[in-house]
Amino acid sequence: MTVSEFTEFQNFHELLKSTVDRFPEQPAYRWFSGGNALTSVTWGDVYRDVQKAGKSLMALGVEKGTKLNILSYTCYKWVLIDLATMSVGGVTVGLYQSLLAKDCQYIIDHSDSALIFVENQEQLAKVLEIRDQIPKVRKVIMFEGEHKGDDWVITYDEFLALGESISDEQFQERVSGVTPEDDAGIVYTSGTTGIPKGAVLTHDNICFTSQSVCISLQFRHDEEEFLFLPLAHVFARLAAYATLLVGAPITFARSMETIVEDIKLARPNMFPSVPRIYEKVYAKVIGGAEAKGGLALKIFRWAREVGNQVSDCKLNKQPIPAGLNFKYKLASKLVFSKIQDALGGRVRWCISGAAPLSPEIAKFFHAAGILILEGIGMTENTSFTNINRHDNYRFGWVGPPGPGIEQKVSEDGELMYRGRNIMKGYYKMPEETAETITKDGWLLTGDLGEIDEEGFVRITGRKKDLIITAGGKNIAPSRIEGLISNSKYINQAFVIGDKRKYLVALVTIDPDNVKTFAEEQNISYNSFEELMNHEKVQALVEAEVEKVNKELASFETVKKVKIVPEFTIENGMITPTLKLKKNVIQERYKAEIDAMYS
Repeated sequence: MTVSEFTEFQNFHELLKSTVDRFPEQPAYRWFSGGNALTSVTWGDVYRDVQKAGKSLMALGVEKGTKLNILSYTCYKWVLIDLATMSVGGVTVGLYQSLLAKDCQYIIDHSDSALIFVENQEQLAKVLEIRDQIPKVRKVIMFEGEHKGDDWVITYDEFLALGESISDEQFQERVSGVTPEDDAGIVYTSGTTGIPKGAVLTHDNICFTSQSVCISLQFRHDEEEFLFLPLAHVFARLAAYATLLVGAPITFARSMETIVEDIKLARPNMFPSVPRIYEKVYAKVIGGAEAKGGLALKIFRWAREVGNQVSDCKLNKQPIPAGLNFKYKLASKLVFSKIQDALGGRVRWCISGAAPLSPEIAKFFHAAGILILEGIGMTENTSFTNINRHDNYRFGWVGPPGPGIEQKVSEDGELMYRGRNIMKGYYKMPEETAETITKDGWLLTGDLGEIDEEGFVRITGRKKDLIITAGGKNIAPSRIEGLISNSKYINQAFVIGDKRKYLVALVTIDPDNVKTFAEEQNISYNSFEELMNHEKVQALVEAEVEKVNKELASFETVKKVKIVPEFTIENGMITPTLKLKKNVIQERYKAEIDAMYS
């Protein structure tokens, strides 16, 4: 089954029930329950679980509009509580499991949440640390484990037992009172440039956008999805909602650290991801091929060239010549099958979003027989406006808009969107809402881009990130950063140059590939920091950046580069969605940056 037209659902519960009624005995969700064993539930099981949890939420005083937090990594219970919350008219507010206690405190307090669901003892510890600062929270419910203290914290089984006092009739009465305009979730932006803002998404936002995605991508109910992105991120939530709409099963990863092992066991047909994951796979494959050298490297390069020729034929919608097709089958057997096996052996396509994907990486996967469909969206438009299609795609573009979504470019080049995917507004921030959504309903995205005659969109930069050099040249740094990060030796890149004479960059290096380089060069070192500062490693990185400079206009070239430790969530340099906190990085490395201009 696929979705080909819109249905007017009253609320998300009605959308859920339509799937349950069609596929009551088919698998819905799978997760690892011990070792490599998988546990699964059917759509019928899911609905019974939603009813139980929904009743318990009602017993805990959840009314229409009551907010609750979920502080957990992606898992079945995360989805379940979200569905139950929306069903009874509550509002889900996700918290990234990687957030520090003080960051959780801001969102919990600002969102006026009454309940918090925590994954385990580690997440509970954060809540207990800030208990005195979150007085509106009435109860904390643990997904796993227990807390021997007062009854402010209860187990999941204790939570479910509370719902026994609520009848089926009371549950259904509550469900029927939820309207399309009611709030369903508040998703806080990652705060790259300041305080996180809570985008209020309605039931209509979610129901409409899920359908627009499914119609665009022709999601099928017999295609299994693998989900490892954090559900606090609206991108992951939308992927889960769209999959639910068609009744397709999802397997949840155990953690971000076990993705490689889990995806082999899950054997999915598709998965959504941020570009960082594709970049890591790409760097590992390229690094591995070059480390082998000799005949193996020659075969790899030959296979890649054959794959690129096949990719060009598909991109240009031309038939693949018989001779080339024969070579491609051989290349697949010798090289590409290993990449596909690493992803479980059944991946047909993937989605990339949340940040720009390098066209070079997209083409590499395409040559290997895996189509990555790049799209774009933001928290404020329910994470979706544009995406490439299975039968109409280009690398380096984010595709045409989804059905029901209008797009245009303002006079200063900013992309604007209008449709039922646009948020209600920022929670308790009317001034910021007015600055983001025009009176006639157009969302200002902050993205600079172009729209061609077919409606395809290409992002050229971020309005706030735009560098204007001392010479008056306008430069979008994201493209340059993407090109630099394509190097197997470089993990992250941050280009600086606003109001300066030339561009410089801070970069972080790939530990595995740089250590391999050090072995080849007989470099001795006592710590990674010492290796990072070695003159040969500095020369290596400068040479990699110089390769990129050859592809750029002279005013876009990076003149100097400084290697720094990795930007991580823990050191506050990146957001939970892996975006650079550029103002934080610039402040932290002010002396190093100034030195490159001295």
